[in-house]
Amino acid sequence: MKTVLTQSRRIVVKVGSSLVTNQGTGLDMDALGNWAQQIATLRTQGCEVVLVSSGAIAEGMQRLGWKQRPSAVHELQAAAAVGQMGLVQAYESCFRRHRLNAAQVLLTHADLADRERYLNARSTLRTLLNLGVIPIINENDTVVTDEIKFGDNDTLGALVANLIEADALVILTDQDGLYTADPRKDPGATLISVARAGDATLEAMAGGAGSHIGRGGMITKVLAAKRAARSGAHTVIASGHERDVLPRLLQGESIGSLLTATSLSLDARKQWLADHLQVSGKVMLDAGAVRVLRNEGKSLLPIGVTQVSGEFQRGAVVAVLDTEGQDIARGLINYSSAEARRIAGKASGEIEIILGYVDEPELIHRDNLVLL
Repeated sequence: MKTVLTQSRRIVVKVGSSLVTNQGTGLDMDALGNWAQQIATLRTQGCEVVLVSSGAIAEGMQRLGWKQRPSAVHELQAAAAVGQMGLVQAYESCFRRHRLNAAQVLLTHADLADRERYLNARSTLRTLLNLGVIPIINENDTVVTDEIKFGDNDTLGALVANLIEADALVILTDQDGLYTADPRKDPGATLISVARAGDATLEAMAGGAGSHIGRGGMITKVLAAKRAARSGAHTVIASGHERDVLPRLLQGESIGSLLTATSLSLDARKQWLADHLQVSGKVMLDAGAVRVLRNEGKSLLPIGVTQVSGEFQRGAVVAVLDTEGQDIARGLINYSSAEARRIAGKASGEIEIILGYVDEPELIHRDNLVLL
């Protein structure tokens, strides 16, 4: 762990609702002050920090007198709108004590799905970091809907790590890290100190839902680490109750679970493709096409497609599925959904005969395709 994190100069820190609120009874000002203190320490050591913080809905629930998290979207949006005021005011006050400026950045998936808005968000965050400002990021729950939401701030933290090409993602929770089983149910469960991000066995170990205050569980953290690794970011899952956890981690102390990024990072354009949580449509492949994509790095031709679902136009981002319906890739498709259905399973030489024209011989060119 020492050599991995001591070299990190740009990190994303995600703190969950349980670490910034008194278990749903409003913001914990002492806790927020503690995070500001630790981040200020990292700044003096030359480390750039982006903070992804939950807590707006929990604070809104407290202000509105709600005891249980609502399920209706409009009520969640109302709670977020009320709570975001308190959350930002609290962080602003805490960081000002350390003569640091903070900035509020609210994101939705649509901000990152559109290429121009994605680049604008990246430029803004990089500018803030260059100015020595601490960006405080949250999902824009006030306008988000089920169709466009990130789903949890663990995922958001990973996407932000990719967006700014961070060296590390630190996910702080109320658990000590990732265990071989749920330690609350299995006394024989042991802490996993180091593992490879994306290791399929980790997902099986990470069962369990989140608290009544937050949305995520350990599984969302494991999947976030897998996503962050695509841009070369290592992930640490650790307890936010550890004293001075952030400075100690950056000093190389072994705390929690380190999930390392071992593969080469994707270029910026393919990273943008990989980070699409919602897609316009899906194409299912036969076994031969799956093998070619995975092992030979070639383009996707129409002949390997067995099914096309969804409605989309040329140039849309679509999901590529294997024979079992598992998501294996993302790509920019060269034909609309109606056209794709007509040429699915056909040789490229037949495209002009079927459609009356041919734009590209490939359904998705390998330069516009990224494996997940």
